[in-house]
Amino acid sequence: MRKKGSIYIIIVLVTLALLMLFQYSKPKQINWFPSFVSQHKIPYGTFVLNELMGKKYKEHLKQVTRPPYEVLQTNDYFQGTYFFVNDRISFGEAELKSLLDWTSKGNTLFIASGSFDTELKDTLNFETSGLYADFGEDQKQVHKLLNPAFTNDSLPTFDKDNFALYFSEIDTVNAKVIAQVEYDSEADSLKQGHFNVIKQDFGQGKIILSAFPKAFTNYFILKNNNKDYTAGLLSYIDGNRPIYMDNHYKSGKSFYTSPMYIFLNTKEFKWAYYIVLIGVLFYVVFEGKRKQRAIPVVVPLKNQTLAFTRTIADMYFEKDEQKSITEHKIAYFMEYIRSHFYMDTTKQDDAFFHNLAARSNHSEEEVKKLFSFMEKLKIRAVITNADLKKLNTLIEKFKLKADGK
Repeated sequence: MRKKGSIYIIIVLVTLALLMLFQYSKPKQINWFPSFVSQHKIPYGTFVLNELMGKKYKEHLKQVTRPPYEVLQTNDYFQGTYFFVNDRISFGEAELKSLLDWTSKGNTLFIASGSFDTELKDTLNFETSGLYADFGEDQKQVHKLLNPAFTNDSLPTFDKDNFALYFSEIDTVNAKVIAQVEYDSEADSLKQGHFNVIKQDFGQGKIILSAFPKAFTNYFILKNNNKDYTAGLLSYIDGNRPIYMDNHYKSGKSFYTSPMYIFLNTKEFKWAYYIVLIGVLFYVVFEGKRKQRAIPVVVPLKNQTLAFTRTIADMYFEKDEQKSITEHKIAYFMEYIRSHFYMDTTKQDDAFFHNLAARSNHSEEEVKKLFSFMEKLKIRAVITNADLKKLNTLIEKFKLKADGK
């Protein structure tokens, strides 16, 4: 029986080892999460963008990690271009107002996002809609810069989305179209007017809106000659003034505080962690039963105070020391009055009896009767069992009535 159990254990271990080997040798899956974080080198990170801009603009490029509202309220020398790029950007009402006020003073606001606030749409008089690829067909998005200064010999393409956001309505008086998007089945005509990048003057400054934020990601820039398209969009930024790259509105995290992220994101650490968990499981299953012992029941010590009191009382009673018992009984009763009713028992006059009666739910006659009986017992030389029992009965009835029973 023991031999057969060992065979089963070996089979399980070999199976687990093979599964772990296959899993370990499997190619690492690409992370397509749209993080837009400047430190991320995944396809939808913006590491390449920040590297290229850092080389081109050098000391003018600055990274901002705080919220825009806080930056604009605390920095009077904040001038230049404020650059936002993320899959979704949603400003607060006060924050958007601060950004627009700042832009109107001669600055540039560049927002590349897959959605725009309603308040921003109302302010700049534009609306957005979705452009979808034909159902069941694998089509590519074709992007084009509309400025004649840019050559479009090989149009940049994007094949990872079947949906493209564009500006369906714009302020034709103030807005200028920079780029448009079509699917490759319609790219020959390019007359549909699906504009996805616009520029609009605002006060003394300008606002540039791009509905295609993935144009600034690692995947798009490094694919074919798409970098020329991204460079064309960035050419609308004044490179002689500071350029502030926002790192607050990002879908991903620039750094991870959890230690488990290091283990689960590194293949070697992840499988070392899994092996430890499996080892602990085997130890619990096969070793826990052998090492486990019954926990002895510890009986708590009994309270012997009542038994001790009864023993002492029996000793007094058997020796016919009713006088001593009576004195102790009266003394304990006086202590009861002091501790329960907070009264001084040294002076037992009419005022004392009146207060005790009021506090103990008795009449003055009942209180005086009890104390009168106790005074008689104090001066007696011999006390009978009947007297002792009567005293005990009167005291117990007093306590019961005082406690409301």
